[in-house]
Amino acid sequence: MSDYYNAFEMSPVPPPGPDAVPPEPFRGIYGMPAFATIPTNDLAASVDFWTRGLGFFELFGIPGTLVHLRRWAFQDVLLLAAPGVPDRAPAMSISFSCVLGQIDSVAEACRAVRPGSADGPRDTPWNTRDVAVITPENARIVLTAAKPFDPASQEARNLEAIGIRPPAAGHGDNEEHA
Repeated sequence: MSDYYNAFEMSPVPPPGPDAVPPEPFRGIYGMPAFATIPTNDLAASVDFWTRGLGFFELFGIPGTLVHLRRWAFQDVLLLAAPGVPDRAPAMSISFSCVLGQIDSVAEACRAVRPGSADGPRDTPWNTRDVAVITPENARIVLTAAKPFDPASQEARNLEAIGIRPPAAGHGDNEEHA
């Protein structure tokens, strides 16, 4: 028996598919369960790239010190003014969900704002299409979109092998686990 259960109803991420529509930007204030803090030596240039390239919006800012950016609910980034940034991107990355219809346009927007910043899109063995982006602060950001689930695919077999099964059509089963 698996300890995993479907709880998709907790997420703002829509079901995958070619016609999936992203949720509206979320402007509410909540206790953030997780967020990234990214130092930048040019707050204005960073905000420009994150908003025009990656599709974030400015939730609020403290002039010259910090800007709180967000895309969907639970996709929060704090850009923090700092005297210097690393010379190159670290090996680690942070990923943000999007929908398939956004992947190509995000890659193009990032390349338009900062040529050479986007790598991909690429399909993964875990059934997503990803684009990796290096921001002006040399942060490695991955925008990832779930592809439609094909139960006969290798990706489905990969997930089943680790105990993850697709949700039953039309509902989650979080009730018995919550």
